[in-house]
Amino acid sequence: MRDVLFARSGWIPQVIRENGGLRLMLGAGADANHEPRTFTFPVGQAHLGVIREDLARHLLLWSAVLPLCDAAGTRGRLDEDAAVALLDPILLSAPADVDALFQHVPWERSRLVAHGADIPLLERGQVCAAMRSATETSDGKRAQEHRADRRRAERGTVLGPLDAAILRYTGRYVHGSTVPRRIPDAVAPALLPEVLRVIATAEQACAGIRIGRDPRRGKRATDKGDWDRMAATVDAAVRRAHPGLVDDAVRTVSFLMCSEAADRARNTPMEDDEEAPGDRAAFGGGARKTILSFTDDKGVEKKWRAGNPRSASVEFWEFVSDRSASDNEVFTIEDEERGEGIQLHFYADSIARVTTVHRGRGGSDPEYRVEYSLVDGIRGYRHLVSTFARGGCAALDQHGPWMTNAEFERARRRRNASLDL
Repeated sequence: MRDVLFARSGWIPQVIRENGGLRLMLGAGADANHEPRTFTFPVGQAHLGVIREDLARHLLLWSAVLPLCDAAGTRGRLDEDAAVALLDPILLSAPADVDALFQHVPWERSRLVAHGADIPLLERGQVCAAMRSATETSDGKRAQEHRADRRRAERGTVLGPLDAAILRYTGRYVHGSTVPRRIPDAVAPALLPEVLRVIATAEQACAGIRIGRDPRRGKRATDKGDWDRMAATVDAAVRRAHPGLVDDAVRTVSFLMCSEAADRARNTPMEDDEEAPGDRAAFGGGARKTILSFTDDKGVEKKWRAGNPRSASVEFWEFVSDRSASDNEVFTIEDEERGEGIQLHFYADSIARVTTVHRGRGGSDPEYRVEYSLVDGIRGYRHLVSTFARGGCAALDQHGPWMTNAEFERARRRRNASLDL
């Protein structure tokens, strides 16, 4: 039989009567099935009296017992002797003795912070004085922010008021991995104009810069190179205009600009993302090429024909975004009528162009010329594909150098060696 004799709100431990004795009951941790665990241990009548009358001592006891619950894990037993040993020193001792105890036993700092403890006093080890501001209600966000501040302090970072306001504005004060967004209501009104000036600096710096799509990595992937270029531009501008900001604040502003630009790219139709002005006319009915064949490394084929309302390059990149995978990184565009094509090797950042020197006649095999070139990211690939679709292999002459296989292998090794430096 279990009766609750005293309880405060939330998860604060309760005093119960069980089988004729007094016990403190608290929930902490989870079992192997992720269900909350409940622990109890015996208390005396004098302990109950302090718990009833003194919220601060009640919370201090809770914070000191929680590490014992953590040590019990998902199925172990609470060390009741250790828990009972905490009762008199925390509930019945003088404040100086309680402070001294908390210098030597584990305790859950964030629990006290959530219930209103004075953080500077806690940091100085004056736990009893810190708990004068304690409240029965819990503020989980305050505890989360305190943990985030401690992690930053371990890295040597201390936020100023504007730094903190920028992180709150972007929703990244607590978790640095959160995708940033604009939350003006999270900032104190007095600081909001200053935050918005920093954001305006970033917006001006990246005006006209865009982040393109990267179909090699799927339908919604964006160009990492574009992202890095925009981030570097914003970073430099913000540091120049606002030199007092810490790295965390500067990075969150550049992350905000880049993530918004990436979202715009993902929500832009592929035609708008890929085509330059005039491309549609070049790829339309007046284009030189009438039929192009797209294939991947799995043998899947797709045809593009002149008159298609979508350009050849757009159709090709749609094909890539549908088919590209870690085991499918070679794609070919071929003009069978003209006997030429290009093969894209995404795994090696390279391209090959293939032209027919002599067509096979009388049972003889055709003769091909194969030339290779290195490619600088998805931008380079998009440009080469668009150029080939407009003018064939001849139009690629100016976008070399085009090399034999042996020359290409030497160039590729030189590039890889420079990237490793």
